[in-house]
Amino acid sequence: MAPAPMLPVADALQRVIDSAPQPLETEYVPLAQALGRRLAEDLRALRTQPPCPISAMDGYAVRRADIEKVPAVLTLIGSSAAGHGFVGTLKAGQTVRIFTGAPLPAGSDTIVIQEDTEVAGNAITMKESEPLGRHVRVAGLDFKTGDALLPRGRRLGPNELALAAAMNHAQVAVVRKPRVAILATGDELVPPGVEPGPDQIVASNNFAVAAQVVNAGGEPVDLGIAGDNYPAIEGAIRRARDIGADILVTLGGASVGDHDLVQKALKNEGMDLGFWRIAMRPGKPLMHGRIGNMRILGLPGNPVSAIVCAKLFLEPLVRKLTGDAGASADPSIPAVLGEDMGKNDTRQDYVRARVTGRSQGIPVATAFSKQDSSMLGVLAEAQGLIIRAPFAEPAKKGETCRVILLD
Repeated sequence: MAPAPMLPVADALQRVIDSAPQPLETEYVPLAQALGRRLAEDLRALRTQPPCPISAMDGYAVRRADIEKVPAVLTLIGSSAAGHGFVGTLKAGQTVRIFTGAPLPAGSDTIVIQEDTEVAGNAITMKESEPLGRHVRVAGLDFKTGDALLPRGRRLGPNELALAAAMNHAQVAVVRKPRVAILATGDELVPPGVEPGPDQIVASNNFAVAAQVVNAGGEPVDLGIAGDNYPAIEGAIRRARDIGADILVTLGGASVGDHDLVQKALKNEGMDLGFWRIAMRPGKPLMHGRIGNMRILGLPGNPVSAIVCAKLFLEPLVRKLTGDAGASADPSIPAVLGEDMGKNDTRQDYVRARVTGRSQGIPVATAFSKQDSSMLGVLAEAQGLIIRAPFAEPAKKGETCRVILLD
């Protein structure tokens, strides 16, 4: 019987995204632990900032009416500093020494900067007139109590954390991090630091995929290496369920060869298979399914294939589970080809490339001559993936293309 036709990349991604219709549940975390998390609800200000009029400069607080004509000599009656405001009310002919961030004294409405004054004891000469409200930050200039400043789904970076703190939030409601169990499979694999046998290689995909999970906002859980036997693989699948994994990622063994046992083991454990063949290179034997609430992504064993597939499918799935509304958005940018490229075949190609310089105002992408999916050295040197659509015609140096930038 002929194999089922390969699924287009866009259709496969949509199915993966659709497997996460809603973000995960909400949890509350201290602000100091919220970097990179996504808000589960709108964040509103608990205070007004600034809470009262304050000075934006070092100088003297005055009544605008007293400096309409200059020079004007005013009497110094005190000072106002941040955290130590002047107590009292400014009256006609009086001034208060004021510093940046200090509250304006009652009765004042304008600041004259210190460079525009002369001091002789308590007699302060105002040499320049200023418009009403000059150098004054009015109450609520930044935000007011109740303002919704950070919307649900916003990723909290350094600037957002500073704003949340200024809004007086000690903790925030965020979407729980997706728990991603990662299982490497194959008798040929040994962990780094172990001397491989003559028929073995060092496992590397799990480290890259775990890092991709972290970058996307998830929490990786390493299930180790399972040999090519059903008890080992099925036991690892059960461990993933026991820890409440939201996603199980298997590395290798997802095809249908004599030594590819992962798909059958997953079916033995109750997997509802969605798809497993994608019209893409590298990464054709990509598998997607689910066991109960646990989503399954079976990535190819070749290192480049696994990392590229994780970039295209796993990272968007993790982001969708965290509440990222743009999880399925096109990640590519326009670029200019640095070299000619030949005609493409039936699969969408993701070509490792250097992305350097600029031409016509956009980056230049030059494909590496070697594209074997086992070559991590080339992938580590690449800054991007040139996307070549199925049946794409030959393209000349200088023509535009689309590129996905790599971290």
